[in-house]
Amino acid sequence: MAPVTEHGAEMYALVERLYPLCRSITGDGVRATLDIVGEYIPLDVHEVPTGTQVLDWTVPQEWNIRDAYIADPAGNRVVDFAASSLHVLGYSVPVAKTMPLSELRTHLHTLPDQPSWVPYRTSYYKPDWGFCLAQETLDAMPDGEYEVRIDSTLADGHLTYAEHVVPGRVSDEVIVSCHVCHPSLANDNMAGVAVATFLAKALAEETPYYTYRFVFAPGTIGAITWLARNAERVERVKHGLVLACAGDPGSLTYKQSRRGDAEIDRVMRHVLAASERPHHIAEFTPYGYDERQFCSPGFNLGVGSLTRTPYAGYPEYHTSADNLDFVSPEAMADTLAVCREAFAVLDRDRRYLNLSPYGEPQLGRRGLYDALGGRSDTKQAQMAMLWVLNLSDGEHSLLDVAERSGLPFDTVATAAAALHGAGLIKA
Repeated sequence: MAPVTEHGAEMYALVERLYPLCRSITGDGVRATLDIVGEYIPLDVHEVPTGTQVLDWTVPQEWNIRDAYIADPAGNRVVDFAASSLHVLGYSVPVAKTMPLSELRTHLHTLPDQPSWVPYRTSYYKPDWGFCLAQETLDAMPDGEYEVRIDSTLADGHLTYAEHVVPGRVSDEVIVSCHVCHPSLANDNMAGVAVATFLAKALAEETPYYTYRFVFAPGTIGAITWLARNAERVERVKHGLVLACAGDPGSLTYKQSRRGDAEIDRVMRHVLAASERPHHIAEFTPYGYDERQFCSPGFNLGVGSLTRTPYAGYPEYHTSADNLDFVSPEAMADTLAVCREAFAVLDRDRRYLNLSPYGEPQLGRRGLYDALGGRSDTKQAQMAMLWVLNLSDGEHSLLDVAERSGLPFDTVATAAAALHGAGLIKA
């Protein structure tokens, strides 16, 4: 297995490739993004036609764009889509006009408090057009007639999403979701896409207990579409994690599922606390990323969300400052490491039954104490065996044992494996 630091460099390189693409909730930008991800892991790509009913929503028309600009009275392009995909209001209808600056202003979006940054804005479900630009660019634009052009199409087509499945020993599933709809925003959410991709690669090198299903879909409408098309599979989803904002310099934040006591919630709380990383545990709210779709009351799945700094929690959020300088290989590597640690716990957390519950079984004659000889943590390993035996009543999980004993989960799981091999406990 490659060192985590190498994964960080590889993930950053993937973000670099994905960053310039113009993505939206539909269109060729999403397909191009999935094509690149597909070079790293095999993907099953789904195309859902415009007009398809998905729960209470309808798949919208597909949007694609080729060029857009604002040219000043001298013919200079003062705003140019070719320079950044953020410059166009997402889902803008086509426009080819000449108009005075006073009229054009009603279609311009800026950030007066951050005059050098370009905002990210969309108009998915209401026909409109517009440009996003730096306030300092707008301030420098003289009065006069401006040529405005948006070469886009909004027509019947498809919504595109993709899945990657890592088969497990059981058909019960863990779902990992990330959104692929944002244009040139590195942290939100190309870093999440990169971490999900390399998490899938890492799991494929193992033989996991659960089946892991990775969903790469546009935000909101993509998750709703997946849920609508997978009603028969939803009952197999036992745990889940939405990945977003995975590469910024902030500390980790885990947002709990609607249930609050789902196993993924307990695992993430345990792993983050045991790692002694700076972190924050947030309560569920019905706003944010696609955890709110998986946790809607009709589904109520055990799906939480892992970010570094949460959405809207950093000034660069949804602006041109969320660029390649804002994310780092080290931050993405740390996010990936936490995901792997959490899934390692989730995959091994079991309830066992002590087959010799009357008194303490003799461990020495079964060679269990001998097996610990010479270990630097012999005392800890012995205590883990005693704790596992004592709490293996069919009601306590290994995570319960770790939390109650204060012992590392890995030590507890290792002790359980030894006791199971000796025939003293059964799953």
